[in-house]
Amino acid sequence: MKKLSVIILAAMAMVSCGNTYTAQQASLATMNDSINFALGVANGSQIKAYYLRNDSSAEAVTEFIDALQAGYDGSVPELTDEARVGKNIGSSIAQSEKKGLADNPAWTLNEKLFFQGLVNGIEHDTTVMDAGEARQFFQNQYAVSQGSTEKAGKPIKGTCPSKAKTVALKSLNDSLNYAFGLMNGNDISMYVLADDSLGAKKATLIKYINKGLKEKVHNPQLKNMGEQIGKSIKEQEANGLIGEPSLATDFALIKQGFINGLLGDESQFDSHSAGEYIQATLNHIKYGDTKEQGEKFLEENKLREGVIVTESGLQYEVLKMGKGKKPAATDRVKVHYHGTLTDGTVFDSSVERGEPIVFGLNQVIAGWTEGVQLMPVGSKFKFYIPQNLGYGERAAGSIPPYSTLIFEVELLDIEK
Repeated sequence: MKKLSVIILAAMAMVSCGNTYTAQQASLATMNDSINFALGVANGSQIKAYYLRNDSSAEAVTEFIDALQAGYDGSVPELTDEARVGKNIGSSIAQSEKKGLADNPAWTLNEKLFFQGLVNGIEHDTTVMDAGEARQFFQNQYAVSQGSTEKAGKPIKGTCPSKAKTVALKSLNDSLNYAFGLMNGNDISMYVLADDSLGAKKATLIKYINKGLKEKVHNPQLKNMGEQIGKSIKEQEANGLIGEPSLATDFALIKQGFINGLLGDESQFDSHSAGEYIQATLNHIKYGDTKEQGEKFLEENKLREGVIVTESGLQYEVLKMGKGKKPAATDRVKVHYHGTLTDGTVFDSSVERGEPIVFGLNQVIAGWTEGVQLMPVGSKFKFYIPQNLGYGERAAGSIPPYSTLIFEVELLDIEK
């Protein structure tokens, strides 16, 4: 569904809620505990950054967490799309009474004209103006109003009518309210009521708009988001956390993570470290065998005759020793190479492409940087690179995380 103009996106006025939430240190005894908590922190921090930039009040946090809990508990009524959109519009308009039309402090909200424009837009009534004219007019006026020192007057309250009606627009403010309603109504007709041939969905939409007008909601968009996230967590619970069967959902820890993230508490995780921990944990669960198999391979490989092991754990054998100069880490080198996994799977090969490659030796994985510096020009070495000197926990193309890498490398030249 297309987002509707700016009604449903507005952050609205403050209403006190019953619960109070505080950041707390979570007891993280297991990996399962930690990933649940980190998931909450990561998402809470993102919501704070993108949706609470202008309002991180206790009221906003409380409303979201209450909605999250309600969604998880299944206590949120199931609504049709038209009912949900109507409720969001009604509650958003109610809360915008203190902020002005479309959250513009210079424009007085006239609910009667806004809602009549909305219904006329749904009915495609172009007597006063059409949707294209309304959108262009509104956008132009919004741009002109930026930086205005005018203050909106007392809002004119009203309810959403059920029928289209021609209205007289006696002022710029009248036209703004009507145009804003009309363009939103036009969007609703296309994206919410497209198949409403009998008008039943329209009636439901209007019913829930008027219900929403009576609700005391701090931020309708955020409340709806909390409900949907809580519902999603519950629905996915049977399949394991984040779809991973070996991880159990612990909603209490997820919830506390959300609270800490929303309140900016970074004592255990911040947004970045939480995201990294989640990814590393999932990689470990999914690719832990790859890591263990690589370690076993290297333990056995180092015992073979001709294999040399460096202090870092890099293993190599000399296939051909050249007589040229050895490169420094800051040099650019020209090489031919053939890269495989320990099972022989080829993931990259300049040899197969028939064309050598030139690159900065300090711009590649650590195993390459260290290993190629051991090679005089003209040499051909075979490197066995532990995962920590390769891509580590990251996947790289067809290379799984934690992969031990094998490269045959021929150093052709050092390029200045």
